[in-house]
Amino acid sequence: MRFSGYAAVFDRVDRGGDVVRRGAFSKALGKPVPLLWQHAPDRVIGRIEHLAEDAHGLRVTGRISAATQAGREAGALLREGALDGLSFGYRVRGQKRLATARELTALELVEISLVTFPMQPLARVHGLVVCGE
Repeated sequence: MRFSGYAAVFDRVDRGGDVVRRGAFSKALGKPVPLLWQHAPDRVIGRIEHLAEDAHGLRVTGRISAATQAGREAGALLREGALDGLSFGYRVRGQKRLATARELTALELVEISLVTFPMQPLARVHGLVVCGE
């Protein structure tokens, strides 16, 4: 199963008080990024096939593997519409303090996860393609 969506949305304050700016992921583009289940490093469920920044945020295309129980579970929940959250793990490389938020200007992207409750409520899966698994 393949999916596409936004793992980050630019210029919107998240539940943790952070706002990601366009260009924050520029050094991560073109590098391999694992796809995890609920940020658990021992639950790899596939791979990110494509990353790109656009005016809206960090657009991703991923492929979920049916080779693991966690991958099968994630795929089933996506197909059923029970889950559609995306999130990312990162290390801060550049930031600024604003009056109401922390502005993230440079990030080292560690992983992308399918999650139940994304920190950024607008970070969601927007499309699915179910193919031979």
